[in-house]
Amino acid sequence: MNERLLAAWHLLPAYLGEHVLLSASALTLGIAISLPLALLAIRSARIRWPLLAVASLVQTIPSIALLALFYPLLLALSALSQQMFGVGFSALGFLPSLLALTLYSILPILRNSITGVMNLDPAVIEAARGVGMTDAQRLWRVELPLAAPMIMAGVRTSAVWVIGTATLSTPVGQTSLGNYIFSGLQVENWVAVLFGCAVAALLALVVDQLLGLIEAGTVKRSTWRVSLGLGLLILGCAVAVGPRLAKDAPSYVVGAKSFSEQYILSSLLADRIREQGQPAIRKTGLGSAIAFRALAGNEIDVYVDYSGTLWANVMQRTDRPSRQIVLRTTAQWLHERYGVELLGSLGFENAYALAMRRRHAEELGIRTIRDLAAHAANLKIGGDFEFFARPEWSALRDHYGLHFAARRQFQSTFMYKAASSGEVDVISAFSSDGRIAAEDLVVLDDPDQVLLPYDAVILLSPRRADDAVLRAALEPLLGKVSIELMREANMMVDRESDKLTPAAAARWLVQQIDAKSQ
Repeated sequence: MNERLLAAWHLLPAYLGEHVLLSASALTLGIAISLPLALLAIRSARIRWPLLAVASLVQTIPSIALLALFYPLLLALSALSQQMFGVGFSALGFLPSLLALTLYSILPILRNSITGVMNLDPAVIEAARGVGMTDAQRLWRVELPLAAPMIMAGVRTSAVWVIGTATLSTPVGQTSLGNYIFSGLQVENWVAVLFGCAVAALLALVVDQLLGLIEAGTVKRSTWRVSLGLGLLILGCAVAVGPRLAKDAPSYVVGAKSFSEQYILSSLLADRIREQGQPAIRKTGLGSAIAFRALAGNEIDVYVDYSGTLWANVMQRTDRPSRQIVLRTTAQWLHERYGVELLGSLGFENAYALAMRRRHAEELGIRTIRDLAAHAANLKIGGDFEFFARPEWSALRDHYGLHFAARRQFQSTFMYKAASSGEVDVISAFSSDGRIAAEDLVVLDDPDQVLLPYDAVILLSPRRADDAVLRAALEPLLGKVSIELMREANMMVDRESDKLTPAAAARWLVQQIDAKSQ
């Protein structure tokens, strides 16, 4: 069997269990909120429209944005709780995902419940009143039973929405079937992408059919259909979630941002920790800001960041000192401000750079960013999702006077493809990325050294700053990963043929490091 497919199968129990637990929790909470609100709306026209309007408004917010917005909100609430009561809570992963998905689940159930009751035959309602039923008796004995099929149809729609949207919870640190999709897109592992999509679709289909069985039971007043559907749903959840609930909490959590190099490095760190006899898991696909906040809040224990990112984005520094000053000052600031330990540099730099197709750059006589400025008005630039919002871009644009004809944003994999195919003329590349050579791109010199140094550094969370086991596992890596090794490892993951998984590339990296150490 294909190595990538085997790897996907190996991860399925963990990813599926987390996905089912999140989806089932959000749907249950959504039902618990929606039905009481529907009962209020049915009896009061004053609140009916506002409730439906607010529930509809939530659906207009992009799913991934709503998930991300809950993280800073929960982080602030956690800090407030810690200050007032001495107890905080995790703002990463399950909780923001649960709250966002719960909001998404409300509209179909709420709208169908209101519609189902409001559209009942008036003669039935009059008959109930005629036999002397109170409003409460009429609701529970007549209206809700008759509207139950419509309500169940809303639950089915909500379930499919929740299961699909749960795949987007990966960037906020929640493991789900979306891990296949996000990581697969970054490393062009289309087997993982298709596998994740197929499993999520199959899960939604199975849940929809079981809820359909319950719906049919409510229409036909068939107790056995309702019991069978509900029993199979509970059994399926128990089977999927059971291993997740039974496993011991991991000792170490390794974080990673959302590009291929980070997947390789997080696998490298996790493997080194496991070699010390300690369990470790990875939380991948995190945004830059979320990754650092998660580390500072002890929600992940270790990850690799870059000195330039810390200097410009975390410390908000605009000056451009030497590499040694950046590293020394950053380490001191992180320790004093957050208790975060900068363990040291891995030995290579992954800096932002501007790159062009080699042939196009030669035709225009462009070798440096200063040369580029004279042609920028006729060229298109592409960047990753973060680049144009980062201080590095502002510094380059203002210093060299870069004013391009058009600007586009891409997921990093497609950004390199856009450059090689000519869809854009210039991209914001990463200096250690093997795709620069693979796509025959050339990195433009930065003659005035406007861009910061971007040394890859290992960061330890405050609670792990003095952890002897973690230090013993990771300190041997310091200074051992050269730019050539990292480019080759990245190439193994990104090249068109004979691709390796990030975990396999990390194992190759370990072999090279160990061979050079002997």
